[in-house]
Amino acid sequence: MSEIGLQKDVLDTPALWVDLNLLEKNIASLAALFKEAGIQWRPHIKGVKIPAIAHKLIRAGAIGVTCAKLGEAEVMAAAGIEDILIANQVVGPEKITRLVNLRGQADVKVVVDDGANVAALGAAARAKGVVLGVLVEVNTGMNRAGVLPGQPTVTLSRQIQKTPGLRYLGLMAWEGHTLVHEDAGQKHQEIEKAINLLSETAAMCRQADLPVSILSGGGSGTYKISPFIPGLTEIQAGGAIFSDLTYQKWGVETEQALFVRATVVSRPTPERLIFDAGFKSLPDWSGRMPRPPGLPGFASFKASAEHGIVALTSPDTSIRVGDAFDFIPGYTDMTLFLHDYLYGVREGVVEVVWAIQGRGKLR
Repeated sequence: MSEIGLQKDVLDTPALWVDLNLLEKNIASLAALFKEAGIQWRPHIKGVKIPAIAHKLIRAGAIGVTCAKLGEAEVMAAAGIEDILIANQVVGPEKITRLVNLRGQADVKVVVDDGANVAALGAAARAKGVVLGVLVEVNTGMNRAGVLPGQPTVTLSRQIQKTPGLRYLGLMAWEGHTLVHEDAGQKHQEIEKAINLLSETAAMCRQADLPVSILSGGGSGTYKISPFIPGLTEIQAGGAIFSDLTYQKWGVETEQALFVRATVVSRPTPERLIFDAGFKSLPDWSGRMPRPPGLPGFASFKASAEHGIVALTSPDTSIRVGDAFDFIPGYTDMTLFLHDYLYGVREGVVEVVWAIQGRGKLR
């Protein structure tokens, strides 16, 4: 890419960039924490989407990656990632055919919560001549997808175990409902309750002679707690490698490494700045507005389609049209996928430009 070797400050905007020193520091910090906890790391790449970064994570000790969508998993497998968990239901003949074809390229696993889906996966795997790894998704309080803990999970697990073409691997859950708790003690208690539900259900499965080898869960919002509660065998924390204002609200302590650089394009009043980054590149949908740490007098940010509107705490005429500032995203998962490229910057210089290959993979 022609931008390699350029100073970050001359990049055309809006530009999504990551501080490589901080990214690598965050990756090393998380890898060390999970090693200390004695838990395997399978980072979720729904907010990363770049195979080169996935390879960095694996070199740091991750066992593979977690994907939200089959299309993401195809991108990762094509880039040589061999161990992939799709933490979502794959339903319908077209997607199931793609899934079993992908099984020939990588050790791809999938979660289920429906008996008819189990039967369809088994039939497709047998027709393709592959064995597909399957986990049961358990609803431990998130109240999204998933089978209820206890006997309903045992029943579906037994069906998987008896279905030719499938290999029963264990259970998955996500204690994301606990992120609403700002009190650290209450959050810890609710995470422990959710993981205990999963562990107790796993014990019931084992008592039924079902070989539970994987208990997958956790995320960036629970990464400091979930690995240290007995039960999980692997944690899916991924977004903490970048951090952002939402993750910081959830207690993430990694350093802010990801930014959107934007340029002032209008100064309609001394109290207002207009930037060239609206919700198509710097959204404020998460409830945590993006924030420019280097901009004096910042009061608020509001995005329209193509404009970012910054209000100042007091009049300021020193900031001019053409000045550029770096914004911390409100939520990385709602920001990164809007961009075509991520610029990797070290000591102020663009070292690498990554295409965001997993963006737009909605199927």
